[in-house]
This record gives sequence, C-alpha cells and structure tokens, in this order.
Amino acid sequence: MSYTTLITSLNNSIFTITINRPEKLNALNSVVLAELELAIEEIYTNASIKSAIITGTGPKAFVAGADIAAFSDLTKTEAINLSKRGQDIFSKIENSTKPIIAAVNGFALGGGCELAMACHFRIAAENAKFGQPEINLGIVPGYGGTQRLTKLIGKGRAIELLISGIMIDAHTALQYGLVNYVVPQELLMDKAISILTVINTKAPIAISECIQCANAAENNAIDGYTVENNAFGECFDTADRKEGTLAFLEKRTPKFIGK
Repeated sequence: MSYTTLITSLNNSIFTITINRPEKLNALNSVVLAELELAIEEIYTNASIKSAIITGTGPKAFVAGADIAAFSDLTKTEAINLSKRGQDIFSKIENSTKPIIAAVNGFALGGGCELAMACHFRIAAENAKFGQPEINLGIVPGYGGTQRLTKLIGKGRAIELLISGIMIDAHTALQYGLVNYVVPQELLMDKAISILTVINTKAPIAISECIQCANAAENNAIDGYTVENNAFGECFDTADRKEGTLAFLEKRTPKFIGK
C-alpha cells in the first residue's frame, strides 16, 4: 500500500513503519493518524508479517508531538472526538497479537510519547527525549498518555512528568522502566531487528497469548489469571505445542507454523 506520510517495508517478516514528516519533526496530524491506522490494519491482516517496528524519519525526532496548528480551534466536542480517535488507533497497536516495538530515534513528545507507549515495548537511541508537555498548552494528553505512563513508570513519577511538562532523557527513561534498551543512534534499528528476529522464531499463537495475558494484567475489569488459564489451555490444543514439546525431547530446534 502507498502512503503519503509513512514509509513502510517488509523484510524477513518484520514490517517497518516510518513516520515521514521530517520538516514537522514527524508530528501527528489527521493524515498521519489515518495512514497509521491503515498500516496497523496491514499488520493484523497480512500473514507475511510476524512483527513490526514503528520509528521516525531522521536523527532528530521519533514523533515530536501533535500538529498543534491543526487542533488549536477545536470545540469541546471536537476535542473529545479527536481524543477518542487517537485512543482507538493506539489501542489497536497495544492489542495487536503480533509484537510491535517502538524504535525511538529522537524526540518522543506528547502524541509521540503516547505512540511509543502504545507499542509493546520501546528501544531508545541515546539522543531520545520523552515527555508529555501538554500541560504547557493548558491541556492534558488525549491519546492514552495519562494511563499508559502511570502503568509504565508508576503514579508518582507519572504525575510529576504530566504536571511539570519536563522532558527526560533516554537513560532516565531506562531507569524509570519506560524503555527496555538505550543504544547509539546508528545501532537503533539493528537492535530492534535483532530482538524481533529472535521473537519471530517462536510460536505465533503463544506470542499472541502472552501479549493478551500481559495486557490483561493491567485491565482491572477482567481477571488476568483467568485469561492466563484459558490461554494455557488454548496453547495445549495447538500443533505448535506438540512440535515444541517433541523438539525439546529430541534436542532440536522447533519449527513452528502458527497452528
């Protein structure tokens, strides 16, 4: 599929989505959100895709926020609708049964930080900066930032960042648990690809169930232990479980087929 604000590629079952508005530091606008939604749908529906990376063009910014000029005159109702649309798209990322990781190559601010947090985990370049500066505009994050930031780094640290609007660097983000790794800029994509290359050798159904179980741990409306219990049973009913068990007993590498 052809996009105007995204660059996509598929190599070795890894789908890379690059937000490509370098003149605007890859800021989100309605076109980016619409195309991002289509790209996420491609992850869901394309059997050739096993995992994905979201990143930004250039060395400066992952996504430096939302395009403020595009929503400066919104009414209350329009703002609520915009927030809901962003939340719905980012929820699709979070709930993807295929792993999606953020390769944060620079500023991840506002909607950019929210996009990174919607991914299953994050890898940061050494120059990356994270923050939710919406408070400086007299507003709050609208794409799930208040919720995911609190879950990822804890209530106290989250509230401090939310109400001060300050940025944190990559190493502080690592200390807080916001990112899994910090690497030199030039090694960022190699690190992301190396991790997904390993993940892509595992059983797809079990990967999907692990993601759903982990997501359930954060959802107070459901019993995560019940989700895990059911997932455990579902996995036992798959050909991949039989193959994995047999390969272990035969001391060989399993060949999973996703069934």
